[in-house]
Amino acid sequence: MSIALKEALVQRYFLSKVIQSIVLLFGVLLLVFVMVRITGDPAALMMPREASQEHVEAFREKMGFNDPVMVQFGRFISGAIVGDFGNSLHFKTPAMPLVLQRLPATVQLALAGLVMAVVVGVPLGLVGGFNPGSLVDSLGRFLALLGQSVPNFWLALILILYFAVRLRWFPSFGRDELKSVVLPAFVMGLPVMGQIVRLTRSAVLEIRGEDFIRTAHSKGLEPRTIYTKHVLRNVAIPLVSVIGVQFGYMLGGSIYIEIIFSWPGMGQLLEQAIGWRDFPLVQALAVFTSLVVLGLNLLTDMAYAVIDPRIRYG
Repeated sequence: MSIALKEALVQRYFLSKVIQSIVLLFGVLLLVFVMVRITGDPAALMMPREASQEHVEAFREKMGFNDPVMVQFGRFISGAIVGDFGNSLHFKTPAMPLVLQRLPATVQLALAGLVMAVVVGVPLGLVGGFNPGSLVDSLGRFLALLGQSVPNFWLALILILYFAVRLRWFPSFGRDELKSVVLPAFVMGLPVMGQIVRLTRSAVLEIRGEDFIRTAHSKGLEPRTIYTKHVLRNVAIPLVSVIGVQFGYMLGGSIYIEIIFSWPGMGQLLEQAIGWRDFPLVQALAVFTSLVVLGLNLLTDMAYAVIDPRIRYG
């Protein structure tokens, strides 16, 4: 295959992924726009229950809900492109800056949980794959089963009761000190840890039986070289995909953890915005979270193609 053809295939692969992400983002915008309106009259939902009909009608006119649907959708899309979702009904300020203020807390929590999952899950999976049936392998499979089966909200309450209330090792809520991230990050990272352990172990067991590994052994290569250059490199291919996708889901799916631990992130803000019926803020949170997840998935696909050329050349 010529170099020019390879470059063309790479460009076509990356371009197709970008176009898919744009289409998915448009679908998210359409879904958010429709969901706000199928739940009932947006003006009646946003206004206080004790508001008079005159106030509701005035608010509907102010927000443009009397305009044709296509006009409303076009205005929503044009505002979303520049990050303008209107003012929060509760805070009386633009909605998107409020979302961005909560972003660092959510990123910190998701990143801490992901680091815990990778630091513990990858070594356990590697040792379990190289030494199936060992004590470490049994421990890894137990953690994998625990992470995939235990509800995270129940685990969060148990950890708070034991480590925060009884032992007083960690705070039970808030983001005041560094160790306050330990319990929520562990709860969020445990399911990902279990998935990483299972995936790494299965990948090692499968790769060890491949022909190219037996060939490397027959050539007299040192085991360390075989494991580093052949086994670990091939194990990294599915791991990159899983870690990237899971990090996006952790950013967007942390609402229960943030509520339980009173963590001041986007998940807690979303729960509050729904309770306040602050639909501009809900829309900003939904679209921004979807944009982050799609962006992370796009980066993961690109990294996956860099590691495994068969993806972009296939």
